[in-house]
Amino acid sequence: MKNWGIKRRVLFLALMPASVIALLLALHFITSGIQSLEDSLRERGLAIARQLAPASEYGVFSGNREILQLLADSVMKEADVSAVTITNIDGAILAASGKSMGPPVLSDHKAGLYVAVADQGDALSFSTPVFQSQTEVDDFMPIAAASQTVAPKGKILGRVTLELSRASTRKHKTFLILDSLLIFLLGLAASTLLALRMSRDVTVPVKRLADAVDELGRGRLDVRVVEQSGGELRTLERGVNAMAAALQAAQERMQERVDEATERLSYLATHDALTGLVNRREFEHRLEKALASAREEGWAHALCYLDLDQFKIVNDTCGHVAGDELLRQLTVLLQSKVRDTDLLARLGGDEFGVLLENCPLEQAQIVADLLRQTVKDFHFVWQNKAFVIGVSIGLVPLTQDCESLASVLSCADSACYAAKDMGRNRVHVYRVEDSELAQRQGEMNWVARITHAIEENRFRLYYQTIMPLAEADEAGAHFEILLRMLDDQGELIPPMAFIPAAERYNLMPSIDRWVVSTAFGLYWKIFSGDSLSQRHTCTVNLSGPSLCDDHFLSFINRQFALYQVPHDHICFEITETAAISNLSRAMEFIGELRSRGCRFSLDDFGSGLSSFTYLKNMPVDYLKIDGSFVRDMVNDPMDAAMVAAINQVGHVMGLKTIAEFVETEAVLEKLREMGVDFVQGFGIEHPRPLEGIVNLTWPFHYPRPDRPEQT
Repeated sequence: MKNWGIKRRVLFLALMPASVIALLLALHFITSGIQSLEDSLRERGLAIARQLAPASEYGVFSGNREILQLLADSVMKEADVSAVTITNIDGAILAASGKSMGPPVLSDHKAGLYVAVADQGDALSFSTPVFQSQTEVDDFMPIAAASQTVAPKGKILGRVTLELSRASTRKHKTFLILDSLLIFLLGLAASTLLALRMSRDVTVPVKRLADAVDELGRGRLDVRVVEQSGGELRTLERGVNAMAAALQAAQERMQERVDEATERLSYLATHDALTGLVNRREFEHRLEKALASAREEGWAHALCYLDLDQFKIVNDTCGHVAGDELLRQLTVLLQSKVRDTDLLARLGGDEFGVLLENCPLEQAQIVADLLRQTVKDFHFVWQNKAFVIGVSIGLVPLTQDCESLASVLSCADSACYAAKDMGRNRVHVYRVEDSELAQRQGEMNWVARITHAIEENRFRLYYQTIMPLAEADEAGAHFEILLRMLDDQGELIPPMAFIPAAERYNLMPSIDRWVVSTAFGLYWKIFSGDSLSQRHTCTVNLSGPSLCDDHFLSFINRQFALYQVPHDHICFEITETAAISNLSRAMEFIGELRSRGCRFSLDDFGSGLSSFTYLKNMPVDYLKIDGSFVRDMVNDPMDAAMVAAINQVGHVMGLKTIAEFVETEAVLEKLREMGVDFVQGFGIEHPRPLEGIVNLTWPFHYPRPDRPEQT
């Protein structure tokens, strides 16, 4: 019953009691009927026996067999009588009719019994004595005496034996059983029909409710139940329908939200959150399709790779909020200059991409120059500060000869950087034979070589003396740490061969870490004993990307703690370009280390147009005059004027000045006349391996400027 449905349960509960009651009633009727048939057969036998005995008295007394035989034959005509036997007192048969089924049964009249009854299986046997009547007036026994069960007083003359067959009774029993079973079955059938009707009225609505709930559980929330029942079932039907309607409405609302969220996620997956333009992933996907159409169908497309110039100045001066607003405003301007069929995307940071579909190279150049001019003419104002920026654009035609997506993007990137190297704010078209791009590709090949050199420890440190022009200016040594690299054959590679590639592809932070760690590790070998009592100046160059590295400052502090290097012995040298490009970071970096005693030198000063503007807020100790002015200052009055101006401004600000690229005695004397504090160059000393400085004797003596040493 555990797995039965409600219909089976209701039928079982309805039919089981009715079936049991009907069966019990049938058994009672059958038992009572059978007993009644038996009692009726017995009563009839007793009655016949009681009447036959007095009637046989005269024949037995007189010995008249003929009368007795007639009497026996007449008794045989009674229903169910199978045999009659009349005997005298001696047991001799006086008359007999029928076939007896067993021996006669004798009654014990002395015990007060008048008729003896015996069950012989297929028959009932009745035996009664024949008494001699004592009445003289009436020869017949009164009817009242015949019905008595106690034997009358008198002499026994003989015996009457009577047998009644059970055949008719058994037939009636069979009919009785069959009739009872038929009545039972008819009653059971009627009960079943009634139970079915009852179960249908109850179980059909419940089944509909159960099916509806099951369908709701499967997610079919549009299912409804027909409300045609009454009472509590109708309440349930209404409740299920109301619940289904509420669930369906909730699902529809949820589906709307899911659709909106899916659409939003799909949009975010393909678009830039700041500008609303497609992002790099989607742009590359569309570019891949354009390349396929160019290769397979011969369509001519063009790719523009845009990199903003001087964008970092806005970020460093006014913060990233201003930079974000600048990008949003530029997006609106650039979008208005391209066709609806063109694709403008933000590729990251201040880089944009434009896919010009079905656009030949000549027309693409016009569009690219229009974009460049649009950016140039744009004046961004933030908190009463105005900024003018530019854009460098690399233009690559997409033709049948284009290879993979990666190669096209690489060419566009190289063309863009070539535009920057040629002066910024210009468009550079990619050509296979382009020497600028060939150089760019060569720099990309340097990436793997530099990475292997870092892994295989094939960098070497050199030093070059920075000599004071006044002996009293510096008591200890003053030199600059320089970097060299060994190729696979162990040959020395000059820094300008690999430094540009390392700067462009963000490898300088790793190189700077190696330089700082190695130089600090050699510190105790270089300066020991009496030399520690002097204040030395060891200048270490740092790149712009290292200044932007969030973890580089903590790295330097760990190196100071690890190697116990005095902070005031270290001077960090950064270029003017790196300092201006990362002004806020540079100020934070310099301020932190100067507070601990480190010194700073600003390299290549004078190469930028805004040098003097930024110098006022730059907390440095040394000002290194750009070597391009120093080298020819004897022959070029303009260069000499620049050197003199930079030296004077530095002194006014309390800074020491250093002139690099000093290669001749004439230049040296000119610098001495101007009052420059320090000089550096091949005319003073060529770079030497840093390990060699360990063998120098102390106190340190600077080389003689009139006799330059050779490496």
